[in-house]
Amino acid sequence: MRILLIHPNYHSGGAEIAGNWPPAWVAYLAGPLKAAGFEVEFIDAMTNHLSDEDLAARLAAADFDIVGATAITPSIYKAQRALEIAKQVKPEAVAVLGGVHATFMYNQVLAEAPWIDAIVRGEGEQIFLELVRSVAEGRWPAAREEIKGIAYREDGEILATPAAPTISDIDSITPDWSLLEWEKYIYIPLGKRVAIPNLARGCPFTCSFCSQWKFWRDYRVRDPKAVVDEIEELVEKHNVGFFILADEEPTINRKKFIQFCEELIARDLPERVQWGINTRVTDIMRDVEYLPLYRKAGLVHVSLGTEAAAQMKLDLFNKETKVEENRRAIELLREADIFTEAQFIVGLDNETEETLEETYRFAREWNPDLANWSMYTPWPFSPLFKELGDKVEVFDYDKYNFVTPIMKPAAMDRATLLDRVMHNYRRFYMNKALFHYPWRGTGYRRRYLLGCLKAFLKAGVQRTFYDLGKVGYWGPQSKEAVDFHFDDTRQSVSAQVADWEALAERQQKERERKAAVRDQVRQRKAAERMAAVKACGGAEGQLSEQELDRIAARSSARSETPVAG
Repeated sequence: MRILLIHPNYHSGGAEIAGNWPPAWVAYLAGPLKAAGFEVEFIDAMTNHLSDEDLAARLAAADFDIVGATAITPSIYKAQRALEIAKQVKPEAVAVLGGVHATFMYNQVLAEAPWIDAIVRGEGEQIFLELVRSVAEGRWPAAREEIKGIAYREDGEILATPAAPTISDIDSITPDWSLLEWEKYIYIPLGKRVAIPNLARGCPFTCSFCSQWKFWRDYRVRDPKAVVDEIEELVEKHNVGFFILADEEPTINRKKFIQFCEELIARDLPERVQWGINTRVTDIMRDVEYLPLYRKAGLVHVSLGTEAAAQMKLDLFNKETKVEENRRAIELLREADIFTEAQFIVGLDNETEETLEETYRFAREWNPDLANWSMYTPWPFSPLFKELGDKVEVFDYDKYNFVTPIMKPAAMDRATLLDRVMHNYRRFYMNKALFHYPWRGTGYRRRYLLGCLKAFLKAGVQRTFYDLGKVGYWGPQSKEAVDFHFDDTRQSVSAQVADWEALAERQQKERERKAAVRDQVRQRKAAERMAAVKACGGAEGQLSEQELDRIAARSSARSETPVAG
């Protein structure tokens, strides 16, 4: 049984300006497949910029029984097209799509792309392996309803099997990195090969614009030693010199993160590989005393989810941080000799030229080494997408890439929003280029910062940054000619989340249930006291907070106990 995996040829002018990123999903899927005895081949259409014709030629030369692809929301159409080409080349092959977008939007995907035979919903390692086994054993498609976590078409109807459980022992997954073309995955600031392993899956926080906590459902941390084993293999076998942890926030579990750092140090890996992470401001504030350890372990770049310069935006995003904490976190990282990158989300309904100017002012005052202004992009399966309602006017998912203004602020048009964001970029990086990067220390720090500047300049000259070349933006004078090329024929379709509940959501519902019980107890006791007052002229005594908690817990437990019958 031969499996062919395809990484779709999608480019947005966003994060990729820093280099070509290795598709880690291929390694994590291929590991279990090859361990089970299946042959796996990989085509990286994105890194190799393969046209449809080039991809068709590569597919015609390949021998496969199953073809698989994955997609985030902006790459969904490219993924659908890649599988369509594969089915045209080899109609009898089973075409499978996975990823976060297909997980929640399988109805729309299967309606638009009937050539897709199945969608894997959620973590793919075990589900895809079971699907491949069913094909190999001749049980497909007759017994496909027995495979948990997939969706498919049958007699014109779109069906989904029950959601599969999350993988509790993620240390059991051994990725196979050998399929990747490592000489092509280069991190431009350092000119080194780059990898994207992960320390954990999921996130216990519920930022309203994010999909990661919803997709992974449960938060699970790997054995730090196993992760370092993987990184050591990447360094020694594939000459990787830089890695970025794929986690949304790898510092959540401080104990595990410290163990991870200590293991890197014990093996002298910081001498051979440096790394970066995304994390929250609150974790940096919490870990002040450990920042020198993190730097010693090779951590050189931290991208902070500062998100907004206005507190009301932070509250809207459920960030659970304060604006004044952003500045302090950046100062702490600078003192620890760790490069800082501040992330701002812009383009909400209440965005104005003044609020955009405010983000620039904060970026200058906080003085991070790097700053990014990302266009607010409401994933169609996120809580905030539903709350926004008819304020979302664009349903062309190809443009849901953080660089295209999906939302239109009430006070400006999209072209003006893009222009003001570019105005922030120009000023911020001009200042850094003239007065900061060339003079910021010596050795590694100076080389790294100049490398970052090189990445920005390269993308700017090639007009790939922010898709400026595609939309026709050349500066303020070109605003009237900007065209984002939205496909207006695309329509909104509801996400399928009825059978999908993340652990964070269950915990939140439990808190709300307990709070409701507490309120009911208070109201009942208040009513009893009033009745006593009326009957005998007075009454005293009230339940303590501890007693209320115990009552709420007992009531909650009863509500979850199944009824016999």
